[in-house]
Amino acid sequence: MNNDYRSPSFKRWLDKLQQESWQLELIISGFAIYALILAYEPLELLYETAKASQIEAWRVIWSVVQVMWGILIFNLVLHVILRGLWIGAVGLRYVSGDIDYKALNYSEKFTTYLKKNVGSFDKYIGQLEKYCSVLFAISFLLIFYMLASYIIMSLLVAVIYLIATNFDLQNNVTMIVILISVLLISCLLMLIVFIDFIGQGILKKNKYVAKIYFPIYWLFSYLTLSFLYRPLVYNFLDNKFGKRLVFFLIPIYAVISILGGINFKQSNYLKNNQESWENYSNTNNYEDLLIDRNDFIEIASIPSKVIKNSHLKIFILFKKQMEDQIFKTNSSIKPEKDIRGFNLGFKENYDEGVNESNGIFKNHKNELKYLHTFERLYQINIDTTMFSSEFVISTDKHKRLGFETYLNIRDLKEGKHILRILAPPADSTQVANDTLVTIPFWHFKD
Repeated sequence: MNNDYRSPSFKRWLDKLQQESWQLELIISGFAIYALILAYEPLELLYETAKASQIEAWRVIWSVVQVMWGILIFNLVLHVILRGLWIGAVGLRYVSGDIDYKALNYSEKFTTYLKKNVGSFDKYIGQLEKYCSVLFAISFLLIFYMLASYIIMSLLVAVIYLIATNFDLQNNVTMIVILISVLLISCLLMLIVFIDFIGQGILKKNKYVAKIYFPIYWLFSYLTLSFLYRPLVYNFLDNKFGKRLVFFLIPIYAVISILGGINFKQSNYLKNNQESWENYSNTNNYEDLLIDRNDFIEIASIPSKVIKNSHLKIFILFKKQMEDQIFKTNSSIKPEKDIRGFNLGFKENYDEGVNESNGIFKNHKNELKYLHTFERLYQINIDTTMFSSEFVISTDKHKRLGFETYLNIRDLKEGKHILRILAPPADSTQVANDTLVTIPFWHFKD
């Protein structure tokens, strides 16, 4: 086959392929829907893991991927339904031909109305064909649009983060001015590109405006990777049917999103998944109730609602603000360089020198100070009794870091008890500790 797109043979091959493309569309849609549905649950698990671990960057990434997955599944399922309807219509045409309005023997008013609004059966088949062919391409075009928006927002956030983390903005007026300027210019450029997008190339039509807009267009074409799908975009823009379908689908996505957020309330006072307190036991606080893969400990957990042993295991999930509070309380263990966050995976250089007085590695000694500071800051009460605790660093079933300890409850009376974990207050001016979490449980001696 001649691959020269200008040759007549190549054009004839494309024309023939267009007529037979519906078979490829159905095959690809079927496999794609199956694969996308199978992959959706793992993606949801990745999102929930990032959310529970408070890794905002990954949470945003997986949420965007989930939305793109949802758009693809919806569009491809709709495509298969319409294509199935098209196949049924073609089969019906083979049996009964076109619509015979005379054979229906309707009144003149209804016959005139149906001829005008329904028309011929061939027209109906042609419209279904257009919907199916365009919808298949739109599915991927919308994904590219969403990816482009995410890339732009990510770049803007990355620039702001680099400026904010590498410069002292409180005492540097110049950097504050630069940061505000970057924000304003970026928002202005994004607004200009968005106006051109909504206006379907309105800024490209006037030759004077186009000269000013071209450098912005050129920059954003690389930032958004639009050079990969630009031919697809302009092929849609020169077709009124394609443009109408794109703007018709966007409100549908909005309606589906709104409908997906609808929930049913059974009671004015009783709620599912509310914050745990003395009279509400949240399942996320009990390890034996975390059955599904997307069940996570939110703050802390104990083994079960009913404790029959003479000891009680407590696991407190690590959060970034915990370490900030520990460094604020004990500045001697605060490192010169904060290595939290993303890195390229290279091994960090820790000071592993041995302390001759006790033979403990220096970083392990700091870990002991870290734990001791944590134990002073985070206290455990059962009912009105404070328990002394010695924590160790551990992980939950999802390999998330946390602090684990075991309490001796041999002398605890049988019945309902309230476990409270007290934490440093969010406002450093407060004296008393806040309640980090409240977990009700029952103790019965085996």
